[in-house]
Amino acid sequence: MKAVVNTSFQLPGQLSKYTGKVRDVYSLDNGYLVMVATDRISAFDVVLPEGIPYKGQVLNQIASKFLDLTQDILPNWKVSEVDPMVTVGVRCEPYKVEMVVRGYLAGHAWREYKEGKRSLCGVSLPDGLRENEKLPHPIITPTTKAAEGHDEDISREEIIAQGIVPEDEYEQLERYTLALFQRGTEIAAKRGLILVDTKYEFGKKDGVITLMDEIHTPDSSRYFYAEGYEERLAKGEHQRQLSKEFVREWLMAGGFQGKEGQKVPEMTPEVVAGITDRYVELYEHITGEAFQPAPGDDVLARIESNIKAFLNK
Repeated sequence: MKAVVNTSFQLPGQLSKYTGKVRDVYSLDNGYLVMVATDRISAFDVVLPEGIPYKGQVLNQIASKFLDLTQDILPNWKVSEVDPMVTVGVRCEPYKVEMVVRGYLAGHAWREYKEGKRSLCGVSLPDGLRENEKLPHPIITPTTKAAEGHDEDISREEIIAQGIVPEDEYEQLERYTLALFQRGTEIAAKRGLILVDTKYEFGKKDGVITLMDEIHTPDSSRYFYAEGYEERLAKGEHQRQLSKEFVREWLMAGGFQGKEGQKVPEMTPEVVAGITDRYVELYEHITGEAFQPAPGDDVLARIESNIKAFLNK
């Protein structure tokens, strides 16, 4: 299948189209959002030059399943998965923060810790922790939600002091974040995985806090294989993981971290195919189901037809 890297639909009642790093979001006059998970891939807040076939389907279908599996915790934006790459939901007023929650010291948190920092987003960390070690308890390390460029770390105190989120609502966001992370942790454990860290986005619909966007996907989350975790930790070895971190590591090995003047390494067909395989692998592990590739003859026509069929109901 050819990767779908952009869309340009004209949908009934369309008000606007927003192009994110990996999603095309169409806003309609009936209060719905049509979110197309494209095959674009980003790392270090940069969209990479090649799309990854089936990545959008993997992201959309994992997120759709987890939205269904967590709707008892709080309402979410989803109305219907209308195509393997598309979810239609209600438009919310988003909070201008992303709630990042970490159960282990990995990725960005480890890079900061290794440089000597012992406070992350206002959360104190003890000395003597090792890379990928389980934290004494999950911590929330929020970031500002940037329209463009890099999201920035921010503390709960700064969020409240700057009036970004009222204190009582922020405390509720924290409770929801920890409850969602606990649910994701339990589901991952049943599949032989460890949910290392993830992020959630929230908004308000009719005054009610609502979960938005994707949840527990390989783009928003990091997973380790549970088998062999303790042995690797004891030996100081890399963990076997299912997440987008392997893409970041490949980029860093090629001298790219999203900084000015740096060039993305060549994304050969072999590199692209390898990334597709990793996304499919995560789908099958986290859902416990075989991945069923959607028909790929004319993907854009299929997507548009499925969206319009739903909207015309």
